[in-house]
Amino acid sequence: MTRIGLISDTHGLLRPQAKAFLRDCDRIVHGGDIGHAGILEELGMLAPVTAVRGNNDAGAWADGLPDTALLPVDKVLIHVLHDLSQLDIDPAAAGVRVIVSGHSHKPRVDERAGVLYVNPGSAGPRRFKLPVSIAELVIDGGAVEARIVELEVDAPHNMRSTG
Repeated sequence: MTRIGLISDTHGLLRPQAKAFLRDCDRIVHGGDIGHAGILEELGMLAPVTAVRGNNDAGAWADGLPDTALLPVDKVLIHVLHDLSQLDIDPAAAGVRVIVSGHSHKPRVDERAGVLYVNPGSAGPRRFKLPVSIAELVIDGGAVEARIVELEVDAPHNMRSTG
């Protein structure tokens, strides 16, 4: 069994609650709008990181970040991109089982045509009235489960599962 932490839209803020949640992950996927290289360095101390560039990731530190990434885990292929509206593949035809995206700041998990779409929401600064959230994938062979976890930002290290 493999536990993958999903985080996106940190915009330069890696909250202690997010780090606590990601601490026991086998891998971390960042869906873009990272903010600065220090975020990836901190995440890399917790687990190996796969990250993509978001529309706000600019500068020399972000030059090496890909726009998309493919990550095979067990029998599951994960496609990562920042903005779901820029998806330019047919995931099912490409053998992709999970799409991880960010950008909208709206946490969401849904399945269409055998493909699981996961947006962990935003773990960075709160935007409008949207929750501050993170997500996880648990992969066991070819089976995949996803859940969104809303971070309680008013009380340190508290989390509430919403999925």
